[in-house]
Parts: sequence; C-alpha cells; structure tokens
Amino acid sequence: MPLLAADEPAAFSVVRPDGLSPFVLTCDHASRRIPASLAMLGLSQEALSTHVAWDIGAAGVANRLSALLDAPLVLQGYSRLVIDCNRPPGVPSSIPALSEKTTIAGNLNLTPLAIAERQHEIFEPYHAAIGSILGARLRGAKPTLIVAVHSFTPVYHDVARPWHTGLMYRHDSRLAMALLRLLREDSALCVGDNEPYAITDTTDYTLPFHGEKRGLAHVGIEIRQDLVGHDVGQQEWAERLARLLTRAAELL
Repeated sequence: MPLLAADEPAAFSVVRPDGLSPFVLTCDHASRRIPASLAMLGLSQEALSTHVAWDIGAAGVANRLSALLDAPLVLQGYSRLVIDCNRPPGVPSSIPALSEKTTIAGNLNLTPLAIAERQHEIFEPYHAAIGSILGARLRGAKPTLIVAVHSFTPVYHDVARPWHTGLMYRHDSRLAMALLRLLREDSALCVGDNEPYAITDTTDYTLPFHGEKRGLAHVGIEIRQDLVGHDVGQQEWAERLARLLTRAAELL
C-alpha cells in the first residue's frame, strides 16, 4: 500500500511560481494533514490541531505575504509528524517519536522501508519543488532571496516566551541583520536574534540546503502563534513583513 493514496493531495503546493518578487517563500510546516494509510499516527484530532502537528498560522501568513509581494511560495502538504521537511533525513527529529510531551505512537519502531517511503514521497518532492523554482530563477539571472516562514508556541516545556517574532540565520546574516534592524524600530515588538530558535546542522534543512549552499541571502522568520492564530493577526504580520522585507532588500 503506498503512503499517499491516489486521491490524496500532493506532498507540496506552489503559489505564484512565476512571481516577480525577488523573494522566494517556503513554509515547511504548513499542514497538519496525515496520510490515511498512517491512521492519524495513533493521535486524536485534538492533538493534531495543536502545534505538535504543524506551525499554527504560518501558512496563513505565508499565503498573504506571497500575495502582497507577488512572491513564489512552496508549502508543505503534510504534517511534520509524518516527516519533518526542515530536518536532515536520519536525525531523530526527522520522524519524531516524541514531540514536546506527546508520544507519536505511529512513529515508533519504524522499519527502514517505512522511513524511506516517507522521505521519497513527501520530503524529496517538497525540496525538489523549491530547488526547481530557485534553479529557474538563477538560470534567468533573477535576484533571489529566500524567506522561510515559521511560527512558535507562546509557552514551551512550561516556559513562557517573550518574543513576538524571531529571526534565524547562521553563516549568511545579510538579510537577517537588515530585517532585524527594521523590526526593532518598533519599540512595541520584542524581536529575537536567533531566538527562540537558531539554525543548526541537526535542526534545520531548508535554509542550509537551499540558501547557504547556493550563496543566496536568506532568513527564517518565526512568529509567536497567539499572534497569528487568526485571520486578523495573519494579515497584520503579512503586511508588516511585506513592508519591511522590501525595505531590507533595498539595504543589501
């Protein structure tokens, strides 16, 4: 039995593939969908509606930001609990058996074949789609900046997080530093510099693989989920980011 049935959505979706913006957007944790063949991974619908399964609000912000910028956007179509498309294959968090305090029963004792199937049917097509867009732009000598859109929980392991948003970067800080300065012009915002998350070899894949390896300026944007768990917040943050990303690109 294949992982994805013939009537199920593809592993990814692409919005505005020919957008004129210099920005290319990704949303690695856009969906909480579980393939029918995995029987909800043994989880309840309630559990799958939480941050355990996806980045709440991230897809809404990313879609609105894509429209405002006229930017290509690639969205992951299945939950990160099936396979996390922002983790290098093979690391423990790629197919997590435990997410914060939730045991993922359907991810316990997987065979090498089952792991390879998830990578082949979901992880690889998603990144091939990103690579295809970037490759076409580079061949056409189009200016290209990568923005990965994520969200984070207000509380993690019982510790409150003060940041409204945080930027992630590592070896290439060009876009991140420009955007960080602009965000911090608003004194009402608490902006994290590689907080609450920073890019590492074991916790990130999209920006290292597509940005660092190609020498493309890039940034990961994290937004606190209570701020974007509704339409009003998603539109507000999309408008803020569209305005500030445009200014940041002019500073590079």
